[in-house]
Amino acid sequence: MQNVLIVGAGKGGSAILNLFKQVDMLHVQGVADIDESAPGIQLAQNQNIDTYTSYREALNEFYDIIVETTGDENVFRDLLQIKSSRTVLIPGTVAHVMFQLLDEKEKLLNQIQTERNTRELILHSIHDGMIVIDNDHKVTFINEAAANIIQTTEEKALHTDVEDLIPDSKLPQTLKTKVKEINQELSLTNGKKIITTRIPLIADSGDLIGAFAVFKDITEVEALAEEITDLKNVQTMLQAIIQSSEEAISVVDERGVGMMINPAYTKITGLSEKDVIGQPATADISEGESMHMKVLKTRRAVRGARMKVGPNNRDVLVNVAPVIVDGRLKGSVGVIHDLSEIETLSTELKKARQIIRNLEAKYTFDDIVAVSQDMKLALEQAKVGARTPANVLLRGESGTGKELIAHAIHNESERKHNKFIRVNCATIEESNLEKMLLGDEHGAPDQRKGYFEQANQGSIFLDEIGDLSPHMQAKILRILENGHVVRMGGSDPVEVNVRIIAATNVNLERAIMTGEFREDLFYRLNRLPIHIPPLRERMDDLEPLVNHLIIQLNDSYGRNVRRISPEALNRLKQYNYPGNVRELENILARSLISMSGQENIISENHLPMLRKNSLYDLELMNDSEENEVIPLQEAMEDFEKQMILEMLEKNNFIKSKTAKQLNISIRNLYYKMEKYNLGKDREEHDK
Repeated sequence: MQNVLIVGAGKGGSAILNLFKQVDMLHVQGVADIDESAPGIQLAQNQNIDTYTSYREALNEFYDIIVETTGDENVFRDLLQIKSSRTVLIPGTVAHVMFQLLDEKEKLLNQIQTERNTRELILHSIHDGMIVIDNDHKVTFINEAAANIIQTTEEKALHTDVEDLIPDSKLPQTLKTKVKEINQELSLTNGKKIITTRIPLIADSGDLIGAFAVFKDITEVEALAEEITDLKNVQTMLQAIIQSSEEAISVVDERGVGMMINPAYTKITGLSEKDVIGQPATADISEGESMHMKVLKTRRAVRGARMKVGPNNRDVLVNVAPVIVDGRLKGSVGVIHDLSEIETLSTELKKARQIIRNLEAKYTFDDIVAVSQDMKLALEQAKVGARTPANVLLRGESGTGKELIAHAIHNESERKHNKFIRVNCATIEESNLEKMLLGDEHGAPDQRKGYFEQANQGSIFLDEIGDLSPHMQAKILRILENGHVVRMGGSDPVEVNVRIIAATNVNLERAIMTGEFREDLFYRLNRLPIHIPPLRERMDDLEPLVNHLIIQLNDSYGRNVRRISPEALNRLKQYNYPGNVRELENILARSLISMSGQENIISENHLPMLRKNSLYDLELMNDSEENEVIPLQEAMEDFEKQMILEMLEKNNFIKSKTAKQLNISIRNLYYKMEKYNLGKDREEHDK
């Protein structure tokens, strides 16, 4: 594998990047350009390729090949001097030639593909059937119309002997005689009659290369003749349909003069036939432009036009389409929808959404695995909290299941028929969080209410409350003390009755001592504190948790894993789970991904490598006769990998927050995640 650096990220550099990505033996490791907004820079970042604003900075890494695409001779000479002697430098002129050849190739391929698509589209769009055969009587092409007439499919027909498709086909005879036959009648075995023209295919050299037939289904023509004969009956039926339709319909001729309306039209507009028939299309409009006249002028349909009609200025939505027969405009048809009915449907939709949102608390205490005494005690405390109106503070490490218990508390409480709204205080910018919680007086009418108003008589789950700013802490405290909220930009208090279920993995007592968390808010929230033990302190729950998670993951991944082997379970028992239940779920998900479709038992070899601070690895180290000396660089990289992984799991893989806490750039974090192969299992699981 040859590592490549591309200097210059303009059009030529982008083309070279796309070209090299198609070559297995070339690996584009970096792209450099002084312009950070160059298209090649954006393309490289999307493909997780390192980007630089200075090629000198990029040369801190070794490259087998450097492609200079800027065309600047000074840049080329500078690269020639500073590059490694083992690095091959391709000059800009060669790169540009490569780009021009590539560009010319792409244009030619696109032109050929366009011509081919056009030809295929035309042949498949024509109403007449077409079949092409080769000298061996095998079908090499059949269009959609022919397949429909013969009652077959293109897949079945291709490479089939034509006489197997059409037993009485005369195309083999055309191959023998090389004589064209025009408008010959033929009856098919499916009862259809066709008129066909057969033509031999002769190359410029005079060689026969096949034959083709073009044919028309005349049974359809006969059917059309019968329809014309019964035209009056059809017209009568159409009028009956229009008259009985609940949709308001109006029809005008090519001059815009009213021809027909139905009772539903009169019901909405208040206008009778004498007010509309024989009158201009503008007769029914009290406000707005005539859509009938617009359609007659443009010959294009209009949809969703809003206007007022009739003496009562009724608000309506109008859809109008032209009536074109044999290319001639004959008039237009309009369908009118009463907006009051649409508004009623919108109200019903909002109610349905309300019901759905009310069901957001989807977990109950039955969904929580608790065998250990510590976990049973936590659930008993949570059930007590559910039966009281007191605020609840869930405390525990990340991944212990605090949100599940919050769901269960709401569903067990008297508030279960009202809303349960979840808010992660750590993932939302403070300005947005305040609007979301308190509401915004200047927002759209249906967006002015904040979460506290929406959760009135229900519960609001404030996750990661320890990460709230002092400003937002004061806002929450004021709501708890006064029982009302004041929207941003407003002054009127709005009464709310909401039970707060808060959760944090932060040591709030320490935060109070350092001034990061308000003591008065702490006591308001800490009326019923519940400690959720980490998984390492409730290992009795491990096996039932594993069995429970396997069932859930089977549903998510479409697998049929029955159980975990004793050896694999014992390996899991030796681990201390810094990421708690969430990490256990991740480990099992990665195990399922590594299994083949035929395997249904998780064995030890399916488990991913666990972190080196597990009890299992310590035992292995103690049991070894001679501890291996680890190089300093390897030890430092291993520590960095473990620290980044722990911070990602703590922040639920929110990269911006993780980068901020690690005090590195988001770009550097992405680089290190790629370097250590972190997060890919999480991404596969999320998919």
